[in-house]
Amino acid sequence: MQMNQKLTLPSMGCGTWAWGNQLLWGYNESMDDQLQAVFNLCVSNGVTLFDTGDSYGTGRLNGRSEQLLGRFSREYQDLGKDNICIATKLAAYPWRWTRQAMVSACKASAQRLGKNVDLVQMHWSTANYAPWQETGLLDGLADLYEQGLVKGVGLSNYGPKRLQYVQKKFAERGVPITSLQVQYSLLSTYPVTELGLKDVCDDLGIKLIAYSPLALGLLTGKFSEKGTFPKGIRGLLCRQLLPGMKPLLGCLREVANFRNKTMSQVAINWCICKATIPIPGAKSLKQAEDNIAALGWLLNDGEVAELDQAAASVDKKMVQNIFQTK
Repeated sequence: MQMNQKLTLPSMGCGTWAWGNQLLWGYNESMDDQLQAVFNLCVSNGVTLFDTGDSYGTGRLNGRSEQLLGRFSREYQDLGKDNICIATKLAAYPWRWTRQAMVSACKASAQRLGKNVDLVQMHWSTANYAPWQETGLLDGLADLYEQGLVKGVGLSNYGPKRLQYVQKKFAERGVPITSLQVQYSLLSTYPVTELGLKDVCDDLGIKLIAYSPLALGLLTGKFSEKGTFPKGIRGLLCRQLLPGMKPLLGCLREVANFRNKTMSQVAINWCICKATIPIPGAKSLKQAEDNIAALGWLLNDGEVAELDQAAASVDKKMVQNIFQTK
């Protein structure tokens, strides 16, 4: 068995769900040059973790996000190149249920990336609906680490009970869990406040990654009740959640004005203050620059407490991922 290299994770990453997704994010191939520029800007500013998934992309573009990341990291020749960490999530498709299926899936991802996956993650747990399926998938995940095909193993959408179960299972094979990612933001505090995931992760030495730290754009302040909403699911969420978000958005705006930052930067920085690694997405240089400016400073305890209070006062929270386990 070969020695696995150590993974170093930055204080913020970049989510690439939108890179290749036509359905929710309106991707088309003319955006590729812009996305390369986003990638370059992130890496040169120390944002070296890129989160993707083998299911990212729509229809014939499945795996597109991985292909793009592979190409971008090959073409990037500047500062920080050695720290680039590509984290991919392997989907628990119903036809994947053997350990070999997981190994093959990861090899297919590596082929699209043109290099080995750095951090392989289980995209979701099947414990809620097909617990028998998960055994093989988890064994395969551990196999990948044992065979030296990945530098680290992570989970996604797992709750504390399930996480402890997997951690024990993996520990018997000497496989550490590097990270766990859940939907975490000022509009989705559930995994931490109600499930107590952060404490469990801290006890087990697992990094908590916060996906959707801007709640699909709801925390950026760019949508208002009277304004125009984005199309599809995001528009629906705006209609449902914006009316009850006034105190939270007001508090965000106040802190942002005082700090001379944008609301997005404050929302991302709040995640960092909670000792999680937020992975906001970016499709344009403007968005990437905005995200990067959330680094290099920290909210004070009073500001964090104010935001916590405002977040707790929101009656309708972000919809939880249906696969999130207890």
